[in-house]
Amino acid sequence: MTSANQIRDIWRTADAVTFDVDSTVITEEAIDELANFCGKGKQITELTKRAMQGDMTFQQSLSIRLGIINPSLTQVKEFLNIHQPSLTTGIKELVSTLQARGKQVFLVSGGFRCLITPVAAKLNIPPENIYANKLKFYFTGEYAGFDETQPTSKSGGKGEVIRHLKEEKGFKIVVHIGDGSTDLEASPPADAFIGFGGNVIRENVKSRAQWFITNFDDLAKCL
Repeated sequence: MTSANQIRDIWRTADAVTFDVDSTVITEEAIDELANFCGKGKQITELTKRAMQGDMTFQQSLSIRLGIINPSLTQVKEFLNIHQPSLTTGIKELVSTLQARGKQVFLVSGGFRCLITPVAAKLNIPPENIYANKLKFYFTGEYAGFDETQPTSKSGGKGEVIRHLKEEKGFKIVVHIGDGSTDLEASPPADAFIGFGGNVIRENVKSRAQWFITNFDDLAKCL
């Protein structure tokens, strides 16, 4: 088991940092917000909870949730027009500090690229540094499922993305930060995992994380 001091050293020397998005970089779960917008909020919140607790595979829960929401392209566009993502306190400063120190920052999420792009823009993270799922639509604009070839659509997908970053981009030390069980699973291949509980504390993550924080300032101070 890596000690707290070793984790802090890994954090300081990382050349890439990957962040989960929902309930980590932003204060909400974007898919729940989209469900509310489409009038399906209640049914979805319950499923999200079960998915987070690991009661079903990630792909199953995603498929069921999206089948219920059934968002059309028009609805997604309307949602993006009226909905401003709510950034978690301290994340903007932390990302700026990491980037100023020459560390690459990535967003790795089981959520959807179209919902994450505005978040990345607010944080000055280039779009090519987003690894997330893609919604599919028929040419009529009706919902047509999601791209099941994306690694983030499956359990264990975040780890697969991090492995790809190390192999393809040559990063030596990657630290992953997130709030859920799919984040915990990403280390290894991530060299360290930092659990985040600033928006929601999940007991299984808190008890198993090598380093657990509830405030991004703690990480900024440690650089």
